[in-house]
Amino acid sequence: MRKVTILGTGSWGTALAFHLGTAGHDVCLWGRNPELIEEMTSRRANAIYLPDIVLPPGVRPTASLEAALKGAEIVVAALPSHGTRAVIRAASPFISRQALIVSASKGIEQDTLLRVSEVIAQEVRGARPIAVLSGPSFASEVARGLPTAVCVACADPVLAEDVQREFRASYFRLYASPDVAGVEIGGALKNIIAIAAGVVEGMGLGQNALAALITRGLAEITRLACAVGGRRETLAGLSGLGDLVLTCTGTLSRNRHVGAELARGRPINEVVAGMKMVAEGVRTTSAALALGRRHGIELPIATQMADVLAGNRSAAAAVEELMLRPQKTEQESR
Repeated sequence: MRKVTILGTGSWGTALAFHLGTAGHDVCLWGRNPELIEEMTSRRANAIYLPDIVLPPGVRPTASLEAALKGAEIVVAALPSHGTRAVIRAASPFISRQALIVSASKGIEQDTLLRVSEVIAQEVRGARPIAVLSGPSFASEVARGLPTAVCVACADPVLAEDVQREFRASYFRLYASPDVAGVEIGGALKNIIAIAAGVVEGMGLGQNALAALITRGLAEITRLACAVGGRRETLAGLSGLGDLVLTCTGTLSRNRHVGAELARGRPINEVVAGMKMVAEGVRTTSAALALGRRHGIELPIATQMADVLAGNRSAAAAVEELMLRPQKTEQESR
């Protein structure tokens, strides 16, 4: 078995460390908080994010990037999108040139509008292969061994097969795709639509409204994905429709929770302050709109959510604005 380093001790990083450690890999789990690392080492559990999951013996938590990355053949970045650049920049000198980097983060960098894999590629100066792991996957369910199917995207099909082989388990199935852009845009923008789904829930607007939101949200995501070079069919798969449905309907969805609280009148700062985990959609919304403007793509749902998040419009007014937009044919390309 190979040495794998997981960068990030959030719920997803911890779940992947548990998954890969259970599969027999030698796993280093890196985190920036020495107190949390010390507690994880002694308790063999992440008390903050996955307190009920006991880490297997093959998982070694560490706060040292150099120690974590020494000899690592696979490096998994399971970091908040806004923190990825700084961590990869610090980690880059210790990552072997032969190591495969797997991005397990979902988002768009606000200043550059780059996808996470593009951020990683910049910081390692394009010297190492990068794959993207994305799809409908709540961390706690993966850690409990519940059946999960995800997508691994890589321009090199041989490397995609490598990730499929090393990450698979009886409960964890991976489908390969060459469409890195489509997979990442799907994973990033579904979080915005999930905030809107939370608004639908919080306002008690019903299942009809939720179904319409998911469908039109998928159309919105697909338009932007195709504009940046993605394939339309990718968004009908696990990293598009699959992830969108899970995040919009699952009770474990952080972004859906944000939307529900906004619908109840709570300000975004208060909602975020009360959460232990990052809701990526909050930061992704403005970046997605900027990316849409760059490519001439209209994103009506994201536009309304941006106004609600900024406190410029109530959730009720946003819903009314969406419903009263000029009616179009369903297959409008923009």
